[in-house]
This record gives sequence, structure tokens and C-alpha cells, in this order.
Amino acid sequence: MTTTTTDITRALNDLLFTPDGDLAAAVDRHFAPDYRQRTNGVWSDREGFTRHMTALRSLVRDGRVEVHDELRDGARYADRHTVTLTHHDGRVSVTEVYLFAELAPDGRFRRVEETTLLISGHTDDRDLGSVE
Repeated sequence: MTTTTTDITRALNDLLFTPDGDLAAAVDRHFAPDYRQRTNGVWSDREGFTRHMTALRSLVRDGRVEVHDELRDGARYADRHTVTLTHHDGRVSVTEVYLFAELAPDGRFRRVEETTLLISGHTDDRDLGSVE
């Protein structure tokens, strides 16, 4: 499906920070059909992840990703990144994410396991990594 190996910046920019973009097409570009994700210990499948992105799009006006560390080794991918989100009401939250992933042979994410840490923002923003 894809000829370029994805990364967290491309994926989040496409999924979350391109609000007029087709979400289903963005998920297809970056995530394999058997995609699974564990965020802060809770597993979800690709359908649950898509619901999560839909919910985030409804809450977020804009944002950016800053990658601090990024490593690749064959089908393994890991990074530490910060996501800064501006909500529709103007509130800003900053979350640091520690991510380990497995890539499918076509370069899309097959599995992601991540832990999130709210750096700044409202206490409700601690759950942004798993909101549905």
C-alpha cells in the first residue's frame, strides 16, 4: 500500500493536523490492517484507534510534533516525541510520548506500544492518549 516507511511525524500530521483530510485514507497510509496499539497499558485495535483519532480531531484545532529521539532497526521503530495540541477553546497541552513500534513489510505501523506523560495542560488532558 505504501512505498515509504512511515514515522510518527508523518502519521500524526496526516491523521490529526490535516483536519480536512480523509481520516480513513490517512489510517490506510500509515497503519497495517492488523494494527494494534497499547497506550498506557490499554490495548486497542485499528478500529478503536480510528475512533480515538476521530475523537481527537473533534477536540483539537491545531498542533505539532517534535521528535527528540528516533531509532530504526529493520522492522523496529522507536522514538521519544512531544505533541503540542491547541484545543478548539484555545487551551494548550503538551504531552511527551515514549513509543516502540513494529513496522509491517510495506512500511506501515503494525504495532505501537506507547507511554504518555502530560508535561503541561489541564489534568483532563492526561487521557488524550486514549480518548474515544
